[in-house]
Amino acid sequence: MEREGGKPAAVVAVVTEPRFTQRYRDYLEKQELLDRRHRVQKMPDGTVALPVLAEALPEQHLRELRNCVAPGSTCIVTQLLDPVPSKKAQSCSPAQRLCLEVSRWVEGRGVTWSAELEADLPRSWQRHGNLLLLSEDCFQAKQWKDLEPELWETVASALGVHRVAKRGRVSPDGTRTPAVTLLLGDHGWVEHVDNGIRYKFDVTQCMFSFGNITEKLRVASLPCAGEVLVDLYAGIGYFTLPFLVHAGAAFVHACEWNPHAVVALRTNLEINGVADRCQIHFGDNRKLKLSSIADRVNLGLIPSSEEGWPIACQVLRQDAGGILHIHQNVESFPGKNLQPLGNSEMEKGHWPHPQQLITNQRTNGAPEDSRRKTLSAATKPEWQRWAESAGTRISSLLQQVHGKPWKTQILHIQPVKSYAPHVDHIVLDLECRPCPLVG
Repeated sequence: MEREGGKPAAVVAVVTEPRFTQRYRDYLEKQELLDRRHRVQKMPDGTVALPVLAEALPEQHLRELRNCVAPGSTCIVTQLLDPVPSKKAQSCSPAQRLCLEVSRWVEGRGVTWSAELEADLPRSWQRHGNLLLLSEDCFQAKQWKDLEPELWETVASALGVHRVAKRGRVSPDGTRTPAVTLLLGDHGWVEHVDNGIRYKFDVTQCMFSFGNITEKLRVASLPCAGEVLVDLYAGIGYFTLPFLVHAGAAFVHACEWNPHAVVALRTNLEINGVADRCQIHFGDNRKLKLSSIADRVNLGLIPSSEEGWPIACQVLRQDAGGILHIHQNVESFPGKNLQPLGNSEMEKGHWPHPQQLITNQRTNGAPEDSRRKTLSAATKPEWQRWAESAGTRISSLLQQVHGKPWKTQILHIQPVKSYAPHVDHIVLDLECRPCPLVG
C-alpha cells in the first residue's frame, strides 16, 4: 500500500544468487514485472532481491525463472519491509511525478493544463501490488471524462502499476459493498499480507481496513488454544484468520452475508491452511441456529455491533460462559453527555433495573485496583461509561436467553483508531459467566 508521500509499506521481491541477477532482471523487464521505483537489494545471506510489481508473483513465472531463465538458481519470493527507492524515484515524489506526466500527456492531447486540473489530481492513494486504488475526491473535473480511457494508462505508467481503480462511497446495502470502479485492468483481485497472513479479495466487491492492524495483532496474541470461537461479522477473514493462524483457536464459526466476501473468505482459509478448522455460515447471523458452543464471540462491526448482541449471548456456552470482543464507535465530545445505547428493536425489550443486574467489576466483587487499571487503560471516561452500560445490557440479555443470572466483567478496553473527530473505534473485552447456584 502507498500512503501520502508515496512511501510503500512493503515491496514484493524475487530472490536469487548474484550470478543470476541480470538474467532475472531481463526476464522481469520483458514480462513488465520489474519494479523500477525501488533498488535491487543485497540480502544478508549474499543473495539478491529484485523488486517486482506483482502483489504475489504467479507460479508460472517462478517456474520459468527456475527451469528456463536460470536453471539451478534459487528462486523464492519475499517482502522487503524497508525498500530503498531508486535514484530516479528519489528525484521527485510519486505525486510530483504523476502531475508532471499527466500534465505533459494532457497538453499533448491539445488540452490546456490548468490550476483546476492540477488541484484535482490525487495526493495520496492505496497501492495493492500492481493495482492503484484512488480516493473518490480526485479526477472529478468534467475535462477528464473526454480523456478516458487513455488517461488511466498514463496514471498507471506514472506510478508503476498495471491496474487502476477508483473508490466511491460505501453502499448502504447492509453488506458494506465498496463502490469501487475498475478503470484499468480486467479484474480487481489483489493480495495483502498482514502479520504473515495472506488476504486475497476483490477491491471492487470487498472492503479492507488497514486501520485495524493493531487489533488484528492483538487478537493474534490472545490465548485461544482449544477454544471454539464465533465470528459474527467475518468479512474476508480480518479476525477469523488471526484467531486461527496465530491465536490457536480450535475451531471458528464464521458468519458473513456478503456473497463476494464469502468467496474471498473461503479462498483465504484455503491459502492459509486453516480451512479444516472453520465453518462458514452464509446469511443473516441473526438467524444463526447455533447455541451454547462458543468460548469467545467476536463482534467486529462498526459503528455498532449491537444488533448482534442477542445472538452472541445465544452462542456463548451456557455452562461456562466466555468472552465477547465487542467493537463500537464511541463519541467523546467535550461537555456532551453519553448518549443512551440501543437501536429501536432493542429498546422495545424490557430491561431490568440496574440494581437487579450482576454486572461490572464492583458488583462482581473485583478489587478496586482492578477498576482503576481498567479506567487507566481506557484513558477516556466515555469509553468506560459505554463499557459499563454494555456490560449491564449483555448481562440482562444473557439472563433472558439462558434463563438464569449472569455476571459480566470488563477485562480490557482497546482503542483501535480514531474514526472521526471525537469518535473513537474501540473494542471491549467482556467476560461473561453464569452465576453459581445458591443453596
